Amino acid sequence: MAEDEQELTGGNASESVVRVGHTVRKPWLENSAAVQSYLGVLRSSGVDVPQPLGQDEDGRNVVEFVEGIPALDQLPLGKDDLLRVGRMIRQIHDASETVMIPDPDDWTMLLPAENPNLMCHNDLAPWNLIMGDRWVFIDWDGAGPSTRLWDLAYAAQSFGMLFDGQPAEEAAWRLRAVVDGYGADHALRKALPAAMAQRTAAMFNLLRSSYETGFQPWADMYVNGHGEHWHAAAQYVVRNQEAWEQALVQQ
Repeated sequence: MAEDEQELTGGNASESVVRVGHTVRKPWLENSAAVQSYLGVLRSSGVDVPQPLGQDEDGRNVVEFVEGIPALDQLPLGKDDLLRVGRMIRQIHDASETVMIPDPDDWTMLLPAENPNLMCHNDLAPWNLIMGDRWVFIDWDGAGPSTRLWDLAYAAQSFGMLFDGQPAEEAAWRLRAVVDGYGADHALRKALPAAMAQRTAAMFNLLRSSYETGFQPWADMYVNGHGEHWHAAAQYVVRNQEAWEQALVQQ
């Protein structure tokens, strides 16, 4: 590693990620060119995302480094912050309507959505939101064809902290704040509780099946606490469906 390269830690699914000056450099993947193009479209639409900077002399994927603190270190977020998160996600989704999605059969998705019709980040979670002078979602490597519902279900569940051990009433108002910030219509609100249950279950099933087949890095994540966490989260989200429905739909 060159002296001016600083290894970045904290991610679970990326290897060899380094900071060089005001840039982040990581391995160039099969979908990297398409993701860089997607980031360019979002930026041209006024969405603040990391600037895509092509490849470096070593063939690595280069994007802008964004200064700040991960939202994960600030949890639980207050109502105003959660409303802002919801607005950010809506802005991303609206701008993504201008992006032609690739054929889902030609794009590997770890957690595919039913009938994908929108390019999405697919991991809009507290560990990927940087809060500083700018609020910016980072780590777009998993971007690909999905739906508003599937993408929002994961984001709202994670920012709402719909996790085992959280008082359901508190989690419900946080969930409501994210969805209110998004400006979700009645149909989307009605569909979200079931979608969150399906999304958390899908995350656990990915981890468990990866452990059974040795598919990395998910196999190691399964035994390092993520499997237990997502199993409990999936049960928690199902167990409190009525609370989510009341918060989102019933006035």
